[in-house]
Amino acid sequence: MNNTILLLLCSSIFFACQESLEERCAREAKEYTEKKCPAPIGTNMVIDSMTFDRSTHTLHYFYTLNCDTASQANINRQYAYNMLLEQIKNATSIKEYKAAGFNFAYTYYSSNDKNKKLLELKFSKKDYE
Repeated sequence: MNNTILLLLCSSIFFACQESLEERCAREAKEYTEKKCPAPIGTNMVIDSMTFDRSTHTLHYFYTLNCDTASQANINRQYAYNMLLEQIKNATSIKEYKAAGFNFAYTYYSSNDKNKKLLELKFSKKDYE
């Protein structure tokens, strides 16, 4: 009888301490931003931050592009969309988030004008399934 009570107590403590997938995503995005951002991604791009919006279940990536090589006029929206969609479909690091139907957003700003949004793309479950 005592072993049963101890087992129930231990299991209830274990399950009470687990964070939800949303909580984990928010924590991981915040930790990534604090520990690794800003970080260069190739020669003309920097990842500035990641956020998670719980209300929309959206993992949002923010980048800065070097406008000397990637001006707004030179960005091919359809090419960027297809490339990012393929990355989402193949990414194993976000497998759980995709299984839960999370959305993914990518926003690119100009390095010459941090307020100038060059491109914003959003992907939902219906896009990457």
